[in-house]
Amino acid sequence: MLIGREKEKNELLRAYHSEYSEFVAVTGRRRVGKTFLIRETFGYEFAFQHSGLANQNTRAQLKEFYQSLVKCGLQKTRVPTDWFDAFFLLSELLDQKDGKKVVFIDELPWMDAPRSNFVSAIEHFWNGYASARRDVLLIICGSATSWIINNVFRNHGGLHNRVTYRINLAPFSLYECEQYSQSCHLGMNRYGILECYMVMGGIPFYWSLLERGKSVAQNIDDLFFNPQGKLHYEYRDLYDSLFKNPEPYYKVVSVLGTKRVGMTRAELVSEGNIPNGGSLTRVLEDLEACGFIRKYNYAGVKYLTSIYQLTDNYTLFYYKFLQKHFKHDEHFWSINANTPMRNTWEGLAFERVCFEHVKQIKQALGISGVSAQVYSWRVNDDPVYGKGAQIDMVIDRADQVINLCEMKFSTKEYVIGKADDENLRNKVGRFTESRKSFKAVHLTLVTPFGLSPNMYQYHVQNVITADDLFKE
Repeated sequence: MLIGREKEKNELLRAYHSEYSEFVAVTGRRRVGKTFLIRETFGYEFAFQHSGLANQNTRAQLKEFYQSLVKCGLQKTRVPTDWFDAFFLLSELLDQKDGKKVVFIDELPWMDAPRSNFVSAIEHFWNGYASARRDVLLIICGSATSWIINNVFRNHGGLHNRVTYRINLAPFSLYECEQYSQSCHLGMNRYGILECYMVMGGIPFYWSLLERGKSVAQNIDDLFFNPQGKLHYEYRDLYDSLFKNPEPYYKVVSVLGTKRVGMTRAELVSEGNIPNGGSLTRVLEDLEACGFIRKYNYAGVKYLTSIYQLTDNYTLFYYKFLQKHFKHDEHFWSINANTPMRNTWEGLAFERVCFEHVKQIKQALGISGVSAQVYSWRVNDDPVYGKGAQIDMVIDRADQVINLCEMKFSTKEYVIGKADDENLRNKVGRFTESRKSFKAVHLTLVTPFGLSPNMYQYHVQNVITADDLFKE
């Protein structure tokens, strides 16, 4: 059953019903459901479908491609000698079929072995055959998003500007995870869904591994901390499958994982002992394209400085709990509820969930249609203006209001104490002083179960709850 994805499904169907041949590229993080979306949309019926082989040479790739041709109706002839020959055989197969011909090639980047001339061959297939007709829908797909960006989207040869539809499949939102949970009868309440999201993000494959009849803690223990768990070794599988030389990516991700708010490029080079050059640029661009990090500007310093922040929920969970310490404690998650270590992690993980749901936060504020910049902000201690301050999410709106969003994770209504109140006042004061903006500044609290009434609540202009984050 296909949950959500209505926009993406409609894009695919629009391409299918076009009066011309169309070239569609579907990208997205590994395990996000690209293949499932395409298969469900077309009812598992294709004129030709094929999936590349991981870590295989050109000979093996060509042999498997030939087997796919035979399975789809080509009369047995010979294994193609190269990729030009292979795509010629594909054109012969398509000539035998009536109506719109949907060609689905999955894990396309794996097919590009060294010195294979694969890209040139698919260029020739599209330009010399498919685009010269009106009845071919070519769909390419692959988790190695960076490969597709560099070799297809940024191609300066025969594939330049040839892709007619680009579909980037994002992880599920909390709303979609709730739909999925209900469709699978997992019996999870919103707090449980939120906890799972903080661990796994909105990756559909991970959610498909949750078992009915088990608590959230039991599922997390079984999947992550049990040595036989299906996600116990996911970290290596994840990066090895995406990048042909994964070691530089491991290095960058491991260094970024040490800083909650992220690092500048200079800090990354210095603290990680990473060479500063074009190879680092490529690694950072690839990680951003694949959805593992985000690049943003940190306002409040002398100049706007680009920050790289690790945002992949699973990777951060791995670094915090699995990399060194607790991977062999099969019941770690169950027996460490409400410990300081868990509580600290929950606060940081909740912040990430909020950044993944800026759309829902804007909707709760009633500003869905208002243009706004979203950024982070900080200032250092100052002998005149007082101690430093940091705000993780600033929504700077075009309607002359700035929301300073403070994220507070709690298992019940959040209580603002005297110390909290002083801290929040300092943040508002330092922000107002440093930004020197004429816009109104609204303090906004994002907390799962809302705010407990007391004398300090009136300093908060907006309260956003977990229910707001679960909106479509």
